[in-house]
This record gives sequence, structure tokens and C-alpha cells, in this order.
Amino acid sequence: MSTNFLSILANVEIPMLADIVWIFGLATVVILLFIRFKIPTIIGFLLTGALAGPFGFSLVNASQTVEVLSEIGVILLLFVIGLEFSLKSLLSIKKAVFIGGALQVILTILATYLFSSFLGFEWNVAVFIGFLFSLSSTAIVLKILQEEGQVGSISGRTTLAILIFQDIAIVPLMLLTPMLAGANDNVGWSLLWLGLKGIGVVIVTLISAKYLVPKLLYRIAASKNEELFLLSIIVICFAVAYLTSLLGLSLGLGAFLAGLIISESEYSHHATGKILPFREVFLSFFFVSIGMLFDVGFFIQHLLPIFELTLVTILIKFLAASVSVRLIGQSLRESLIVGLSIFQLGEFSLLLAKEGMRQELLDPVSYQYFLSITLLTMALTPFAMGKRVQIASRICNLPIPGTEKYSFNAKSRTEIPAVQSDLKDHLVIIGFGLNGHNLAKAAKTSKIPYAIIELNPATVRKELANGEPITFGDAANETVLQHVQINKARVAVIAISNADATKRIVSAIRHLTGNPYIIVRTRYVNEIEENLKLGADEVIPEEFETSIEIFTRVLGKYLIPRHHVEDFTEEVRSHNYAMFRKVPGASPSRIRVHLPDINLVGVLVEKDTGDFINKPIKETQIRQKLGVNIVAIKRDEKTIYEITGDIKLKLGDLVYVVGGQEAIEKFQMEVEVS
Repeated sequence: MSTNFLSILANVEIPMLADIVWIFGLATVVILLFIRFKIPTIIGFLLTGALAGPFGFSLVNASQTVEVLSEIGVILLLFVIGLEFSLKSLLSIKKAVFIGGALQVILTILATYLFSSFLGFEWNVAVFIGFLFSLSSTAIVLKILQEEGQVGSISGRTTLAILIFQDIAIVPLMLLTPMLAGANDNVGWSLLWLGLKGIGVVIVTLISAKYLVPKLLYRIAASKNEELFLLSIIVICFAVAYLTSLLGLSLGLGAFLAGLIISESEYSHHATGKILPFREVFLSFFFVSIGMLFDVGFFIQHLLPIFELTLVTILIKFLAASVSVRLIGQSLRESLIVGLSIFQLGEFSLLLAKEGMRQELLDPVSYQYFLSITLLTMALTPFAMGKRVQIASRICNLPIPGTEKYSFNAKSRTEIPAVQSDLKDHLVIIGFGLNGHNLAKAAKTSKIPYAIIELNPATVRKELANGEPITFGDAANETVLQHVQINKARVAVIAISNADATKRIVSAIRHLTGNPYIIVRTRYVNEIEENLKLGADEVIPEEFETSIEIFTRVLGKYLIPRHHVEDFTEEVRSHNYAMFRKVPGASPSRIRVHLPDINLVGVLVEKDTGDFINKPIKETQIRQKLGVNIVAIKRDEKTIYEITGDIKLKLGDLVYVVGGQEAIEKFQMEVEVS
């Protein structure tokens, strides 16, 4: 009995293990070569699949296993995107999702239908080919946007909005495919029922994001068990994905919704850091599985027509996407950048093509043409997206009548950020115990901007309610550090009692950036040398007057005059640390970084609808209602100095306003995504 069991186990386990070894081993060699020649790693994974697949050296046998693992990769990718997004961000671009996305899909289907009819295809086949070509690669595009840090840019969010609509559109397209093949299914009733289920999913998502998941994660985080936290995050991701699949929606859409649910809690950044390593591993299987479909023999035999059809595909998709984004009111620059991002065919196109083969809408030859075009456009995507800003610049500067002219720096790939953080030249406080509290109070008194990282969920919840800029997470996690803009901080203070955790945090900060001046609090003098070797600039044992010592050094890094610093320490001691102890009637410190009462601030318009957006300024009465004066507007790299009552604020405008701090904050709430 035991012998039979072991033989069965070997037959099951070993082939899959061998496939994984071949895939990762071959991918390692290929990607090492690609990195040396500065070729995107995505192309390396595609080539790995082509070499290992049935049309290459046939190194991989369990192709179904690879497909399952690749599906997990796509789920985790969309889950992380949802974590880094938010329901508020999604609602702020609803026009881009529903109008821009619908226009892109419809225009692509129409253009592809006309071209396919010209080539002699029957009307129903031509429409189905339009279905295939209307979808883009969510996995590839979002991975590149993430690597570039552009998911939050205006063009990045618009691209994401259109991809979200495409992921939703795949469901009705799948339902319509049998009708095109002549089936008699009641498609109308199926679409209506699908819409009702979709509304139910949205309601469940909103309730879960606001009430259920934050409470659940709070209890899990309070246990301080990292394994339990990771397990709960994975369960939420796959449970929501499974639920949407049961309702007839895509797994990827469910994963994105799961990410959105968690993004509304204070645990999103910590969760992102935990999931990222798993995402990278499983997502590599996705790109390999796509490469395994590539038939090199067919490609070589039909090289010229494949290249011609690929160029036509890129042109149609680029124009359809650019026109769609332009029609919803975005600038020509942003429209072209989006068009250059989603010109490829996508993974859902492959899924839909299989259904088309089953319904006999595609013959084997047409299917191989489609696969070749899909893989070519996917392979070209990293190169095109790497140059999209420069290409958009050149197109905008062409002498075409009626087009806007812009002045771009073609060497720069940085886009206007959709969410501008005020964290700059700030203080990062890691650990919010007694010293962290004291340090925050002193920073607030001296008007020094600061951010806090804390791993105790109860503390985070309490201090968030008190208005403190605190983030839940492990400060050794690079995702958490990036969230508090550690690379822009002037000083980072590590005020925790765990010696090992302190060393990990110092190493993580120095791995990311050499910018902040790191001050570490330790218990014992013998811990000083090791922390200094890891990258700390100063290490203060508890034998010192820790709270005072740390903050006097922070003040020094903010160039506060020495005698002011000495006055500060003397005042704290003379009042018996009253400033730190909330003693009633205690006089505030005389140390101040004085700021003018009137501020000139640049505010980015991140919403496409609102009380003050796309309406003449004279009608909105911004000055009377909010108390700010608009002095200039930077739009599409042009600065408008003459502000008249007929000017309208638009998505992407950088608006310079003058006013008090409270008035400016009210204006930011109206036009920015919180």
C-alpha cells in the first residue's frame, strides 16, 4: 500500500517540480543576459516561455499547472493595484472608467470590424475580432506603471480606469460570443442578471471596506502574529476573487475589489509589503505561459503579413484609446500617453479567443495569426511605454493645424503626480511610545512636518482619531518606508525598544536611500557601534536624557540657531518637562519656526467632476466660499497668469492659490483626492 502511494505521489509531484526548475532556471539565464543589454525583463519571461514551450524545446510538460500558477500571478497583481488605489481615487475618475473605457472599447471594435470586413471576413467574425482587439494587457501595463511609480499619475490613473472597464467588459463580450455564432441563448436576460449581480458586488464591497474588514484586520494585527496577518490578507484576496467568479465576473476584478476593500483601512501599506514577493513569483509564470503559446514555425512562415497586421493593430488601438481619452476632456499629451500604453492585445483576449475557437468563429490559421499579433504587441509594450512621454512630446509639437503646442523635456519620464504629498524635508518618527510621543509634540510645537510609523494597531487607531499623521506597518518594510516618503525626509528617528528590529530598520532605510539623517535610540551603549556600521548617523543610549537629546539634534538638522536650541532645553528642564506631560497651564515653548499667515501654494486638480471643476470661476465663487484667490494656473506646461471669471478648472491643472492655511486645506479637499 505504502509503495503504491509513494509511486503515485512521485508521479504527481516530480513533473511539476521539474517544470518549475526548468522555467526558473532558464528564466534566470535569459533575464541575466537581458539585464546586461538593458532589455525589459518581461521580454525575458516571454522568451523563456517560447523556449520551454511545445513549439520550442518542449521542456515543460504540465502546461495546465503553469496556467494555474499564472492566473494566481494576475490575481495578486490586481490585488496589489487595489491596495495602492482606493475607493475615493476610483470614484474621482468615474468619468474615465465608464465613459473613457466604453468609448475605447466601442471605437476599437468599430475600427477593427471595418478593417476585418475589408479583408473579407463575415460580419459576425469581424465583430468578434473587434471584441478580441478591444482588450489590452492589464498584467503587463500595470506592472510597468508600478515599476515606474506612475500608477498614481494622471495618465496612469486614466490607463487603470480603462483597463478596469475592459476587465468588466470581458463578461458581456463572453456572453455575446455565442450569439454571434448563432446560438439561441437569452443574452438579454443574462446581461440583466449580470448587472444585478454586479450591483450586489459593489454594495458588498462598500460595506466590507467601511465596516467589516477594518475591524477584522484590527483584531488580527492586535495579535502581533505576522503569519496570521499574511494568511488573513491572502484569504480576503482569494475569497473575494472566488466570489466574483461564482457570480460570473472575472477573478482579476474580484482581486482588485479585495484590494480596494483593504485599501480603506490603515493596514494597506503593510499588506502590500507582505504580498509583493508572492506576486513577483507567480506573475513570472503568467508571462512564461504567454510565451509558451508562441509558434516560431508559423511566425517565420508568415513573417510579413504578421508584421503588417501588427502595425495596423497598434495604429487602431493607439488612435482609439487616444481619441477616447481626449473626448473625456483630458489634454492631448495625456491622451497620447494613454494610447501608447494600451495598444497591445491582452490576456483576456486569449481567453476570449479560446471561446471563439469553441464556437467556430476562428479557424486554426486565424487563431495563430491572432496569437502572433498578441505576443508581438505584448513584447513591444515595455519599449513603447519607456518612450511614451518623448513620443507624445514629438507628436504634440508636429505642425498639425488645431493641435495644442507643448514644451516638454523629452529626456524626462516623470509625469505630473496625481497625488502630491506635502511630506518633504520632514521628520520620520519610527515607534510611538513615550519618546515618540514627546518627539511628535516637540515637532508640532516647532512647526516641523513629521510622519509616524507604528506597529501597534491600537495605538494607530487611537492616534489617527487624534489627527496624528501615523501609518500602521513594519518600518523594516520598504513599502511602508516609501509611503512616508523616507527618501525626502531630513531626519529619521528610530525610537523602539527592540534591538534587532532597530537594526533591520536602519538597513532598510539605507537600502532605499542615503538621504535622511538617522538617529537611533538604544538601551545599551554596546549597541552603538553596530548601528553606526549599518548606516545610523547617531546612536543615543537611554542613559542620556533621550527625549531632549534626540529633539535638540533634530532642531540642529533643521538649522535652528544654537542659542535657541539651548533655550529650548533649558525651558523644558525649568518646567519639569511640563511640555511633554500635558501639565495644565504649562507655558508653551518659545522655540518656533515662524511661517507667514498667508501662503502661496500649488494645488493639483485630481478630480474630473465637482462643485468647482469645469465651471467658470465667476460662477463657482471660490473666493467667497473658500477664502482663496487663484493667482495662476499651469495647464499642459503653459502658465496662465491672467485669471478671468470665464476660466474653468480642469483635471490636471496646477492651480496656484493664495490664502490662509485653513482656506487652502478646504480648496484641496474640493479638488484633490484625499
